[in-house]
Amino acid sequence: MSVVKNALPEADLKVVGEALQGALVDLVDLSLVAKQVHWNVVGPRFRSVHLQLDEVVTSARTHSDVVAERAAALGITPDGRARTVASAGAITGVPEGWIKDTDAVRILVDALSTVIARMRERIQATGDPDPVTEDILIGLTGEFEKHHWMFAAENA
Repeated sequence: MSVVKNALPEADLKVVGEALQGALVDLVDLSLVAKQVHWNVVGPRFRSVHLQLDEVVTSARTHSDVVAERAAALGITPDGRARTVASAGAITGVPEGWIKDTDAVRILVDALSTVIARMRERIQATGDPDPVTEDILIGLTGEFEKHHWMFAAENA
């Protein structure tokens, strides 16, 4: 049941809904991964990496809210529950315990690469059915590409 009606045809709404839900899962997953690494990073670059990780967390949390609210505005119920994120998230490679600063950077580069690739697929999928959603995804992808560049430069 949808309590919100919109102008999108049902087929377009399905495509856009899947893109928004997938984006939400990836953003929640990224925020949790970055925070986990943030709590456990050690090494000579601890402080700079620690602070940089919080920037990613802030971006992911801010954009997850925008994505979830876009879904709700279209009548799609956003699902950011832990079990949903755990079952549909695509980020891998976060070990338990302390994480050396160089490994922390590598983990974030890999996580951001995964999220960016999936967002670019969603950008392609939503361009025709809903340019508003496409625009949201373009904006957040650009921001995460900047984070990716900054982390990649840490271990260059």
